[in-house]
Amino acid sequence: MPYDPSDARSALPTATATRQPDGIYSPASHVKFYELPAVTTDGDTRTWYGRSQHLVIGYTDLVTPTGFTVPETSDECAVLMPEATTSATVTIDGKTTTVAGQTLTFIPPDAADVRLEGSGRVITIFTARSGAAPGEAANAAAYDEPHPGVAPLISWPDPVGGFQLRTYDLDVPGLTEPAFRIFRCSSFMVNVTHPRNGPRDTTRMSPHSHDDFEQCSLVIDGAFTHHLRWPWTTDLSQWREDEHEHCDSPSLTIIPPPAVHTSQATDAGVNHLIDIFSPPRTDFSLMDGWVLNAADYPMPEAAS
Repeated sequence: MPYDPSDARSALPTATATRQPDGIYSPASHVKFYELPAVTTDGDTRTWYGRSQHLVIGYTDLVTPTGFTVPETSDECAVLMPEATTSATVTIDGKTTTVAGQTLTFIPPDAADVRLEGSGRVITIFTARSGAAPGEAANAAAYDEPHPGVAPLISWPDPVGGFQLRTYDLDVPGLTEPAFRIFRCSSFMVNVTHPRNGPRDTTRMSPHSHDDFEQCSLVIDGAFTHHLRWPWTTDLSQWREDEHEHCDSPSLTIIPPPAVHTSQATDAGVNHLIDIFSPPRTDFSLMDGWVLNAADYPMPEAAS
């Protein structure tokens, strides 16, 4: 499953890896928020949630001010505001910090009050084990039983200087090809790709697979077709049909291991997809300069 030579991912040590797993393949989960009623409403503001095995991801269409409370937990959570027209105030231990839009903020595992203002999209990220998400995921039933192919979530080392509110500006170049902006905390990784105009060049797709972690692909603009193919094993009953699932925005697709997958932007206008992984990806983290806040969050000693 090679990448195009111009794609920086072609240098990953797993770029051509293959795997024949044991057990039953888990299905993909396509959570099309635009087809579902909001989980919570506050005035004209609406919020939906979807989940993977380790994460609960919220998508908020912010119109009128709203907020939520985070209990003291074992894990950080995050507020991603891709647009400058939104803002957040975060209060922890009586100290209030105002966070501008077009940022990604990691909130420490302390009790916190978060207030959102402005208009635009806000994405919230919680670990499922923390129980901190303010609403239930639309696809919660898909995880009534753990998916056998997904490795357990083992947190990476604490950040340098200890847990604290950390905000990162999204107005940074990141990588060129692919257009990645990657950040991580101790329990998950967020790849805020740069939005692109027009459909994807179909001669430069990037089919690949992951051995033991899910990929959470959140579409916030435009439309994508998620192409998935499961490897064949000796047990015919475990084979799954290929998928070519069209997803408009907003939507969240959970891609399970070890499905071969690639996502194709299809809209004539702006297409924007954000990928989220838990735990943080070791292969991305080993690439020099890929993770933009690597100095704040060390890798496990064994991985580095």
